[in-house]
Amino acid sequence: MKRLKYLLPLALFVVLAGFLVKGLYLDPHEVPSPLIGKPAPAFELQDLQNLDRRVSSDTLKGKVWLMNVWASWCESCREEHPYIMQLRQSGELTSVVVGLQYKDKVAPGVAFLNQYGNPYTMVLRDPEGKLGIDYGVYGVPETFVVDKKGVIRHKVIGPMMQKAWNQDVKPLIKKLEAE
Repeated sequence: MKRLKYLLPLALFVVLAGFLVKGLYLDPHEVPSPLIGKPAPAFELQDLQNLDRRVSSDTLKGKVWLMNVWASWCESCREEHPYIMQLRQSGELTSVVVGLQYKDKVAPGVAFLNQYGNPYTMVLRDPEGKLGIDYGVYGVPETFVVDKKGVIRHKVIGPMMQKAWNQDVKPLIKKLEAE
């Protein structure tokens, strides 16, 4: 009994130290999405560039597509946007890209696209962030890769730059397009 009195705290310390060591090797930018492998939430939203038009997720069925969540007030979006423009202009990104204007007003969003260019196939408004909540958006920017069946296959948290594009998104798009 005396021995157990000393071994129990030691065992507890070893377990806690193990969790600490494992935590040191985790990437704090990698927040796993519970929606990976699940159907993308359906939507019908207003088109930023034609406010009288509504766009439905049904129009994307049978296509591999990306949804890039952005806002005009987002500094990281200003960092990411030129890279997405470059991918589009070079022809490296040919998939449908849905821009989701998140918790933003019309005029600043239009001004942002006029100033920095529009790499999106369509730009949809989510002024209250309701669709963002459905997709589990933590903050902007975030990019989702959705397959032809409408299933979310990958999520990039933060700016999608060269590393994320080359290592994760581009190979996944090629694979999904071939399926």
